[in-house]
Amino acid sequence: MLDEQDFRLKCEDAMTTLFKALATASDEHDFEADFNNGTLTIEFDEPRAKFVVSPQTPVRQVWVSAHSRSFKLDWVDARNAFVLADSGQSLAELIAAHVSEHLGETVSLS
Repeated sequence: MLDEQDFRLKCEDAMTTLFKALATASDEHDFEADFNNGTLTIEFDEPRAKFVVSPQTPVRQVWVSAHSRSFKLDWVDARNAFVLADSGQSLAELIAAHVSEHLGETVSLS
């Protein structure tokens, strides 16, 4: 398990990179992304929804709430990313899949 400082650094880097990709994608797609106090939110007008991505320092995970579901991602050194164990998706891949599903169109975050 990462120590707290390493977790915070990796989390900040991953969330900042994801936010920048979402901000770019939001120019072409109908959603808003906001990154404040370490929490990333993605809001949609049609259909109305809100996704939340937040670090959970005590357990060293990034949690995602999307489509009335929650996902818990752990840091995987081999991938240099936070990864969902069930699917093997990185944080960016998971968010891209859910944003795409919600909008009914492909949204790339790479």
